[in-house]
Amino acid sequence: MDTIVALATSRGRAGVAVVRVSGPRAWEVCKKLTGRVPQPRRTALCKLSDRQGEPIDEALVLVFDAGGSFTGERVVEFQTHGSPAIIAALIREILRIEGVRAAEAGEFTRRAFEAGKLSLTEVEGLADLLEAETEAQRKLAQRIFDGTAARLLESWRDDLLQSVSMLEASIDFSDEEIPDDLSTHIRAPLIRVQTAIEQQIAGSAASERIREGFEVAIVGAVNAGKSTLLNALAGREAAITSERAGTTRDVIEVRMDLAGLPVTILDTAGLRESDDLVERAGVARALERAESADLRVILLSSGVMPDGVTPREGDLLVHGKRDLGPPPSGT
Repeated sequence: MDTIVALATSRGRAGVAVVRVSGPRAWEVCKKLTGRVPQPRRTALCKLSDRQGEPIDEALVLVFDAGGSFTGERVVEFQTHGSPAIIAALIREILRIEGVRAAEAGEFTRRAFEAGKLSLTEVEGLADLLEAETEAQRKLAQRIFDGTAARLLESWRDDLLQSVSMLEASIDFSDEEIPDDLSTHIRAPLIRVQTAIEQQIAGSAASERIREGFEVAIVGAVNAGKSTLLNALAGREAAITSERAGTTRDVIEVRMDLAGLPVTILDTAGLRESDDLVERAGVARALERAESADLRVILLSSGVMPDGVTPREGDLLVHGKRDLGPPPSGT
């Protein structure tokens, strides 16, 4: 099997970067760069040099033996300074060593799975954990990564095996005395599994929304204050505001964390009849995105519902520009 190398931390400048090497020649890589192989699982401060003896950096080096690493193989991690030049020089020098190649996307995790270090559910949880942007996403991913899902599946497997074994016993020993309640022992595990699966399906929609995020569309007539509301929620000038009607022509999206939930706020074009082809296209797109949004905030202008919008259950009806005066009477 090839020995692979890759940057394990994000690209760009940082205080520290981690370059990981995994495979049968990982310790050889370490010795060529540092002149020694530190004791496994003990951090060592080492000078990294190229084949000409020119210094690359001074780094903390961690060595893991086969069976005791993330991938199950021999692994070396170089914790260097996070300069792009240092990272490039180090990886370039490692790739010069025979039998070492650049890792493919996700290859470290794939090797961990193949070595039995991670289950399929844990791999999925790890992917979600790395992509988590909010606290709710982190907690959801952590429950999968720490084996909660795997333990649930294992309990289903145990129940199904119990039911199958009871059924086989009733067939194999049909000529002998069998307890009258054996059918209950066959059905009960199946009912437990069916109930648990139905509960998981019922909750899957909520989990999917946490993973993918929620969309909130702000809709209203021109100059109703949609962009101003978006900027207030975002805490920055995400959209251009102007006294001129029809300033927003396309859908503006702002991703944010609201109470730990991933939410995308959509500022849409003002809804009105227009002869301008670009503005008409913006209005059509606004109505389309608003229709598919999880929540719609409808800004009323002078208490009037904007053109083309039919209120539905769950919509938030808000009077725009309340600071300029009270809402119309009767609204």
